[in-house]
Amino acid sequence: MNKSKPIRLVLVDDHEVVRIGLCAVLNLTPGMKVVGQGRRMEEAKKLCYRLKPDLVLLDIRLPDGSGVEAARKILAKCPATRVLFLTSFADDHTVLEAILSGAQGYILKDIASNALIRAIRTVASGQALIDPRLTKHTPEWLRNVNSEPGQSKRPLLSPQEQRLLPLVANGLTNKEIAHNLQLSEKTVKNYLANIYSKLNIGRRSQIAAFYAGSFKGSGSPLSIELH
Repeated sequence: MNKSKPIRLVLVDDHEVVRIGLCAVLNLTPGMKVVGQGRRMEEAKKLCYRLKPDLVLLDIRLPDGSGVEAARKILAKCPATRVLFLTSFADDHTVLEAILSGAQGYILKDIASNALIRAIRTVASGQALIDPRLTKHTPEWLRNVNSEPGQSKRPLLSPQEQRLLPLVANGLTNKEIAHNLQLSEKTVKNYLANIYSKLNIGRRSQIAAFYAGSFKGSGSPLSIELH
């Protein structure tokens, strides 16, 4: 990103007072500019399609639909736009669904303003970020998600498929993963295809974004001060 240009932001939240407060903080922050605001899913999509912002700050629950669905549609048409969820919802399944939508960040609304600014800069710079209060649970999510509602709880991914996740998140190629796990490259490709199908994703970066928060140390961008 050209450092001489401000980070162009679109804000989407159904509470007017939240949008007003965010605008007041962000427009007074050097290097940031709010270029659009909306309160509904359809507005979020239209704003991003038209303005192509660097980052959209998006709530999970919107009056006419899901912020997760909005994120999928926005990223499909505007791949250069980064999505950072700012929401009050912290349950595991909501966070998992959000990250698997392709979003690059997920933070909670009780974040301090200076930490919010750092989070926006982190995600706008191309890094993934999950609120550190959520990341400690991340490895368990894939072991506890049911494949179908109402079924007895069982792993969504097989143990071997789960072993691939940190290697993908660390940027290893299929050949390198095969060497690490003592598998053939064809087997690795098959496992990845299964992961994509089971998690309903289509990009390697979505695995990396989801898993990134679980294996970083305290010096990582994920370890931001929230208060």
